[in-house]
Amino acid sequence: MKATITTSHGVIELELDAQAAPETCANFKRYADDGHYDQTIFHRVIPNFMIQGGGFTADMNQKPTRDTIKNEAANGLKNTAGSIAMARTSAPHSASSQFFINLISNDFLDHRDTSDSGFGYAVFGTTVAGDDVIKKISGVETGQHGPHGDVPSEPVMIESIVVTD
Repeated sequence: MKATITTSHGVIELELDAQAAPETCANFKRYADDGHYDQTIFHRVIPNFMIQGGGFTADMNQKPTRDTIKNEAANGLKNTAGSIAMARTSAPHSASSQFFINLISNDFLDHRDTSDSGFGYAVFGTTVAGDDVIKKISGVETGQHGPHGDVPSEPVMIESIVVTD
């Protein structure tokens, strides 16, 4: 599977691994096909860590989501630079629509065991084009927006995400 993320800063292309993360890829594709990601933002940008999106509009209103999915972090894929993974709360199986792209290798996010603290974050693909766009996004100015930190001062729009087989 391939995913094309069109942003206000350019295009990011991903190769999704539906063999290693079938439920996660199907979930991501369903949100993309439904237009859920259109006109959302990268709402959390932390240099030398990751960029996160898929859940908020430009005015920082959280979009409604479907039920959460099973965490597939034990699939052997790692949170390496350029990989895409599902964002979640501290509960291992709480991912819904939000995702992040790792800017560096974040091995502390990898699956270690089935405890809440060791479960990890499910990687489901990797960047194949658009590293320059990711770097540009990672360098934007950020600040506080209500209870949310690391929010870009100027919205970084996700215009659309298209997933193809």
